[in-house]
Amino acid sequence: MVEIKAIHKSYGNHPVLNGLSLNIEKGKITSFVGANGTGKSTLLSIIARFIKANSGEIFLEGERIDSIKDFDMAKKVAVLKQSNNTHIKLSIRELVSFGRFPHSKGRLTKDDNNAIDQAIKYLALEEIQYKNIDEISGGQRQLAFIAMVVAQDTDYILLDEPLNNLDMKHSVQIMKTLRRLVDERNKTIILVIHDINFASCYSDNIVALKNGNVWKHGTVREMINPQNLKEVFDIDFNIQEVNDYKICMYYR
Repeated sequence: MVEIKAIHKSYGNHPVLNGLSLNIEKGKITSFVGANGTGKSTLLSIIARFIKANSGEIFLEGERIDSIKDFDMAKKVAVLKQSNNTHIKLSIRELVSFGRFPHSKGRLTKDDNNAIDQAIKYLALEEIQYKNIDEISGGQRQLAFIAMVVAQDTDYILLDEPLNNLDMKHSVQIMKTLRRLVDERNKTIILVIHDINFASCYSDNIVALKNGNVWKHGTVREMINPQNLKEVFDIDFNIQEVNDYKICMYYR
């Protein structure tokens, strides 16, 4: 479990997180939703230790994250940032192998190569694994970065807008992969996501942020209703149930 206690974060005189507290359940997909500027990515970055909070504490499995050594943290938590452009000439397989660095420290073993093979297969990248990442589509590139995270084989995975600028096919493929990682491998996934329908159809829990704090959180069933969504996004919603999924209509 991730325990977030009274996190404050400001940039200059601009407060972003205002004493935010939250417990994130293990073995589930938890999606952070909300309007732009509500602190979703900032909170994820603090959990990932990319930036420091002004005050407050975060615990991972009961241990303060700022007391965990870097290599130990990398064996517990994998992180994929919103922008993952790289200008280094790499094949997909080489990129995926970076996920093994916390385990191999650059010297790949047979176990590391097996983990790389499994991650590539998990994302259905076998046929193009030796292509350079600058020769493939943006969607395929994002799948390769997800495969790198899978190869890292951590219990916790943090993703900041993993569907950004992707087409529907690759977005669905990534969300199905994340669902499988939780259901088949008992991973804990925390992601920032803007598409409320992907959050509704693939998450276990949804955390809505507003004004730098947790406005409300709960299961998809508890969170996806017209009143909640209007208060979060300030537009009207019509919720339709299709095959036990809650689909959010907000186009009219």
